[in-house]
Amino acid sequence: MKRYRCLVVVGAQWGDEGKGKIVDVIAGKVDLVARYQGGANAGHTVHVGGDAFILHQIPSGILHAGKRCLLGNGVVLDVAQFLDELDALEARGIEAAARIGVSGRAHLLLDYHKRLDQANERRRGEKKIGTTGKGIGPAYEDKIARAGVRVADLLDADRARRLLHAAAERANERLRSAGAEPCVPAQIVDGVLASRERLLPMVTDTGREIVTTLARPEGRVLLEGAQGAMLDIDHGTYPYVTSSSTTASGAATGVGIGPTVIDGVLGVVKAYTTRVGSGPLPTELEPELGDRLRELGGEYGATTGRPRRCGWFDAVVVRYAALVNGLTGLAITKLDVLDTFDEIRICAGYDVDGRVHDSFPYDLSVLDRVQPVYETMPGWKTDTSAAREIDDLPAAARAYLERIRDLTGVPLVFVSVGTRRDQIIPMN
Repeated sequence: MKRYRCLVVVGAQWGDEGKGKIVDVIAGKVDLVARYQGGANAGHTVHVGGDAFILHQIPSGILHAGKRCLLGNGVVLDVAQFLDELDALEARGIEAAARIGVSGRAHLLLDYHKRLDQANERRRGEKKIGTTGKGIGPAYEDKIARAGVRVADLLDADRARRLLHAAAERANERLRSAGAEPCVPAQIVDGVLASRERLLPMVTDTGREIVTTLARPEGRVLLEGAQGAMLDIDHGTYPYVTSSSTTASGAATGVGIGPTVIDGVLGVVKAYTTRVGSGPLPTELEPELGDRLRELGGEYGATTGRPRRCGWFDAVVVRYAALVNGLTGLAITKLDVLDTFDEIRICAGYDVDGRVHDSFPYDLSVLDRVQPVYETMPGWKTDTSAAREIDDLPAAARAYLERIRDLTGVPLVFVSVGTRRDQIIPMN
C-alpha cells in the first residue's frame, strides 16, 4: 500500500463493511487515529489474537499501544456510553484514557435524543427509516438548529447546568407532542455533570493535533468514519440514511482540517453487499439464498444485533462511492464467506424500464424499478482462510477480485479472508 500521510478510511457500501479491522491493520503504522462522524450507532468489531473487541465510539486504533486516538467535532458523543466503553477496554488491559482526545466542539448526545429517536420511528409506522434508536438523528437536528450542547460547554459547570436544563425542557415539548414519556431535566443535568471530572482532561483541539502531527517529517494520520457512503446525508439513499457526512469530504470537516491535507482515501467493501434497516438494496437476494449468506457471514449488527439484508456485490454502488469519495484504493473484506458457492454474481449495471444505466440514480422511484444486470462467475469451492498472499488464492477467486477492480475502476489494496490481523492480505 502506498505510504499516505493523511489517509481516510470510508465504507463504500451501506456500512458494516469491516472498516474496524482494516483500520486496526493500518493503525500500527500511523501516529494518530481520529474518528470524524457518527456516534454510538456504529459498531466496529476487531479481532486481536483470540479476543474480539466491539468499539462503538472509540477509534479502532486504541488497540495498538501508544497510538493517540481522537473523537472529532463531527461526532455526537454519548458520554455515558463512551465512559463505559473506556472502562471495558481498561478492564481488559488496554490502557486507553491517557491516549484519547475529545474535541471541545463535539456535540453531546443525551438520553432525550434517544427517546425522541424512538418516538419518531414509532410515528413513522410502516415508513420507518430503521434507525438504531441511539439518538443520532435528534442529536444532529439540535446541532443544525443551533440548540445543541457541546463538550466545551461543560468547562463552566453553571453554564452547562443552564444549557442542559433548557435543552431537556425543549426536548420534553417534542416528546409530549409525540405521545412519549418526557425526561427528567434534573437527571439529565446531574448525569452529565457527574462525568465532567473524567471527560474534561480529554478535551482537545483535534484539528490542531492532527496538523501538528503531520508537521513532523514522518508523522502519519488515519481518519476513520462510521457507516458507509450510501448512508451519507447528502449522497446516500435519502431519507434512508444517517444524519451526518460519512464520505471522505466529511472527514476534513469532522476533525477540523482543510481538505488538501488528505492525500488518500481507502474504501472498504464486502465481497458481497449488505445493509441494515429500511431502504433500497437493488441486489437483495431471495430469502433462501440471502439467509445462507447471512449465516455464513455472521451478518448481524454489532450495535443492535439486527439481521442484515444480503445481496450480491453491486459495482454500480461502489463506482458511485468511488466518485463521491475520490477513492484511491479498495479493501475487500469477507472473501472467504463466498468459498462454498457454485457460482457468484456481480451487478454491473441497472436495467430501468428497458434501458441499462451504469450510474447510481438519485431518485428513489427509479431505484424501485431497478433490475440488476448481472455477470455470473464460477465459484472457487475452496477454503481461502489460510491464504496469506494473493497467489495463495484460487484462480477463480483472483478472477473475481480482478473483475471487481475493473468494474469499479479502483485499485485493490487489501483483501481479507477472515477476522484476524494475519488474514488481511496486501495486494501490492
